[in-house]
Amino acid sequence: MSGSSPVATGAAQVFGDLREVADRVRRGLDAEIPESGEDLPPDLAAAGQIGRFAERERARVLGAGVSGLEKMAAGREDEIDEEEYFGVEAIVLLEGRPAILVQGQDFPSQAGDWAVLDGEREGIRTSIARVGRVEVEGHPGLDWLGTAFLVGPDVVMTNRHVAAEFTRGDGEGWSFRQGMSARLDLAEELGGGGSGAGPGGDTGAEAFTYGITEVVGIHPRVDMALLRIGANGNGPPAAPLAVAAEPPADVSGRPVYVIGYPAADGRRNEPEAMRRIFMDVYNVKRLQPGMTTGLVPGEFTVKHDCSTLGGNSGSPVFDLADHRVLGLHYGGRYGLGNFAVPLWELQGDPLLSRAGVNWV
Repeated sequence: MSGSSPVATGAAQVFGDLREVADRVRRGLDAEIPESGEDLPPDLAAAGQIGRFAERERARVLGAGVSGLEKMAAGREDEIDEEEYFGVEAIVLLEGRPAILVQGQDFPSQAGDWAVLDGEREGIRTSIARVGRVEVEGHPGLDWLGTAFLVGPDVVMTNRHVAAEFTRGDGEGWSFRQGMSARLDLAEELGGGGSGAGPGGDTGAEAFTYGITEVVGIHPRVDMALLRIGANGNGPPAAPLAVAAEPPADVSGRPVYVIGYPAADGRRNEPEAMRRIFMDVYNVKRLQPGMTTGLVPGEFTVKHDCSTLGGNSGSPVFDLADHRVLGLHYGGRYGLGNFAVPLWELQGDPLLSRAGVNWV
């Protein structure tokens, strides 16, 4: 199944007890009772049929994954067929490396290993409120480009390849391309712009949106851009995220999480496979936990295995222990992992100093 999904780590590395995971997934499938479409208006009945088909398809995929996990646990990997491999990857994504929908600047409790997120809810909610979607007007083919996050009082960080879509350099500095503008939307959740108080303390969609007013700079060595945002009608955003000024004690195997906006990603992942796993819900804010897997020697790169897709470009990689930003996600490759700039290695960098990055 090479190249078919965003899973960056195998089931045996993600789960400690494969049989226990298989049993838990099976119990969940047995407990699902689809709603009846009888006695509904024709339009709602049709929608219900589509929904039940999607539920049955997902149940079929996960059922195959349960069979695959059981064969792995019994040392019979050579008997696993293609559907079972895909099902195992689906379970890794949904159970081991989930992409959790954010709604109302909060997230649902998780089963299994990621139940630990409940104990870090306050810190994660603070992180969620400071990550947004980079949206653009005047672009010939796109209305949003990636993810960005607050690192200074009025400065956000994203990838160079995100900012390059609406900016240009003239040898002396950077400016907006003619006819284009950009903004940061700190909401863009499933089902609406968000609920509750915005980062500035107000409610309503305007509390979540900030115009991008200036290119502070594009980093010459790593895939990074720093952009200035203006105040909206409710004032400036909340205090910036804390950016790690030193490496964590264990760069490999550290629990982390990404926040961003995974998009349908046909360049890296087979479209039908993504449709069957993500149920066609893309472009909205998600919480994506995982682990660091080490540094790449000789490069400004830390690897992680959170389940990211296109649209996560520019996402922050947070330390689950203290919620400092360890890295700037910039890409991934099937079977090799996902890649981020280790920000602690850039403390003292002139561009980041000029931007007033909140080192902690």
